[in-house]
Amino acid sequence: MDIETLNGVEKMKVNIGISEDHREKIAAGLSKVLADSYLLYLKTHNYHWNVTGELFHQLHEQFEEQYSELAEAIDEIAERIRALGFRAPGTFKEFNEIASIGEDTDRPKALDMVKRLTEANEQVIRTAREALEPAKAADDEATIDLLTERLTVHSKTAWMLRSHLEE
Repeated sequence: MDIETLNGVEKMKVNIGISEDHREKIAAGLSKVLADSYLLYLKTHNYHWNVTGELFHQLHEQFEEQYSELAEAIDEIAERIRALGFRAPGTFKEFNEIASIGEDTDRPKALDMVKRLTEANEQVIRTAREALEPAKAADDEATIDLLTERLTVHSKTAWMLRSHLEE
């Protein structure tokens, strides 16, 4: 058994066929995806609670589907970071420091919510694409698969949201 001591704590080394340097870069990219996903989750849940107007029912249901899916995805992303041997960020402060998605400072109307969620989903797509590079470089199929799934989900979500904005 290969044991290392870090800050006086013994732990078993991660030996999954990916170097520590690669695992660290992958975990850093995944942490950004996690932060963006979490802030998107909060934004979507907020909009679910607060949407009003003639599109209320449709958007209320759509936002619920989206934040429910995000809740599961957030857990999977964090667990992948842990499987790589690193601590997953888990505080709002940590997320805010590394996220590309910001909080709302106002109370948007329904179609502004849709526009902002479209933009936020597209941001998660860009963040996931950046995170793919170190995973590809390390032949980390598990992370590649996870990120590919996130790209698929967020692309479809952005398309569906964007459709509300077209005439």
